[in-house]
Amino acid sequence: MVPEDYIRKQTLTNVERYITQELKDLENRIIGAHDRALAIEGQLFDQVRKTVAAELVKVQETAKAIAELDVINSFAMVAAKYDYTRPTITMNGRISIKDGRHPVVEALMKSGQFVPNDTELDMNTNRMAIITGPNMAGKSTYMRQVAIIVIMAQIGSFVPASHAEIGIVDSVFTRVGASDDLAAGQSTFMIEMSEVADILKNATQNSLIILDEIGRGTSTYDGMSIARAVIEYIHEKKNLGAKTLFATHYHELTELEDTLPGVKNYNIAVKKNGDDITFLRKILPGGADDSFGIQVAKLAGVPDKVLNRAKQVLQSLEEGTELKGTKKVSKRNEEPVQLTMNTADNAVIAKIKSLDVNSMTPIQCMNALFEIANLLGK
Repeated sequence: MVPEDYIRKQTLTNVERYITQELKDLENRIIGAHDRALAIEGQLFDQVRKTVAAELVKVQETAKAIAELDVINSFAMVAAKYDYTRPTITMNGRISIKDGRHPVVEALMKSGQFVPNDTELDMNTNRMAIITGPNMAGKSTYMRQVAIIVIMAQIGSFVPASHAEIGIVDSVFTRVGASDDLAAGQSTFMIEMSEVADILKNATQNSLIILDEIGRGTSTYDGMSIARAVIEYIHEKKNLGAKTLFATHYHELTELEDTLPGVKNYNIAVKKNGDDITFLRKILPGGADDSFGIQVAKLAGVPDKVLNRAKQVLQSLEEGTELKGTKKVSKRNEEPVQLTMNTADNAVIAKIKSLDVNSMTPIQCMNALFEIANLLGK
């Protein structure tokens, strides 16, 4: 007779083997199910791809229609929210804006705070607007809003204005702000001049040009000379004759209104009360007679001691008197330098001989003059 303990052990062993085998089978089925699920997923995805590919043209047309609808809907929502108007698009080159506003700046301000301004540019007597006035008064905002309104009109959007007649432009060129690229050896002024050169080479009569503070990165006389030369070059129809907004602190440039038939002067209105100023943000005909730089410095928090000394220096410069504590140096009475053939000036002569002045642009001429001045140690 088989002992009871032996039977119990054998039974437990058989049950354990059975359970182990069942677990292995279950594990294999789970692993297999996962693999089969991946295979089925791949088959379904491949079927979806083939189905979509078969209808690719319809899908692309639908996507394009939805995208256009989304853009138009966005235009409509913004136009309704900020009270935009439908512009009139023409081919006569005229840009006439009534109560124009900067769409981004206006959206960031409280309702009714943004001061609107008019703009009038055409291909004849209003080709170029020279805009003067203090820093922070709104010159850059005004010029940029004109460029943005033109772009908005040409892409089919209503514009932030009460009325707008927009002549088609082929490009909008801008030279604004200040930046440098020290790693590439380019100073702020070099980048500024490079951008100006690019504009002068690529703009056409049908372009809109926005220029902000040309020539500020060098000495007063150099900067003003470059700014004036750029204005004259753009103004001439045989060169460009493009519609241009030109902001500057060089008040001397306002005299160009009397000599260039397509130039008009404008300024940013400022209310002055003693040493304090209030920016009215309004564009008015005529040139500004002051940059209010010291007043702006006061608003920025510059110490009174510095401001008072700046006023003394300014008064001395305006009166042409000698500054206390400084040695007055004549800027215009230096003896002329005589070039000789037996000195280091040979490099200057070689440089001059290498120039083909008949094929050089104004910017190339200026760059050549700078190189010659550096060779002379000026």
